[in-house]
Amino acid sequence: MVSLYEKQTFLGYFLGKRPYFHHVNEFARSVWPMVREVKATANGFFFFEFKTLAAMEVIEGGPWLFNGQAIVLQKWEPGMVLRKLQHTQVPVWIKLRHLPVELWTSEGLSVVASGVGKPLYPDAITRACTRLDFARVCVMLDISAKLLKHIVIMVPKEDGSEVACKVDVEYEWLPPKCTTNVTVGPFYQDCPTTKPEKPYHSPSAILHGVRCLQPIRAVSIRHNRLTL
Repeated sequence: MVSLYEKQTFLGYFLGKRPYFHHVNEFARSVWPMVREVKATANGFFFFEFKTLAAMEVIEGGPWLFNGQAIVLQKWEPGMVLRKLQHTQVPVWIKLRHLPVELWTSEGLSVVASGVGKPLYPDAITRACTRLDFARVCVMLDISAKLLKHIVIMVPKEDGSEVACKVDVEYEWLPPKCTTNVTVGPFYQDCPTTKPEKPYHSPSAILHGVRCLQPIRAVSIRHNRLTL
């Protein structure tokens, strides 16, 4: 009998509502060609069995999102307990609306997105600059911080003055969190302060001195990260 460990298996779970198994199975086989088999437990854990040692690249290539929802992956080891951890940072897709055309560069997108979280990578349409209604960028979001709904960019002009550009921020998905522990995890439903209320949005962030006047260039994606 071959153990899970010897089969190069990874344990995964989602931050938020558990998707249907067949959706996860299709997702895994489409983005990870080396997947041999996908299994699931009743309490929300998934086992992804890979064919070779190259499966280690799955962890290095993260973070991974399924329909905008983050999935946590870790290599299966003997004696591992099926337990969901608490998280203070999660990858989230954001939309930046009313972004000035002169900021549609890899540098500009990175600077603006950094007002929300750590920039990871843009989507393909944003990289190609074929949709100017909004820019879509994946960021590592600190859920202990207050969410921004606006970012004000102070763009320098040729005469040395600055012009204010207000960029609206939309979050495609946000994980549930306990307002007492300021974490995301399996104990959210048991949090005594959990209430069905609208999330609080902090005032706008203001970024100064952005110089991004060149057309957007091709962005190198290595391990699903934005390379400037």
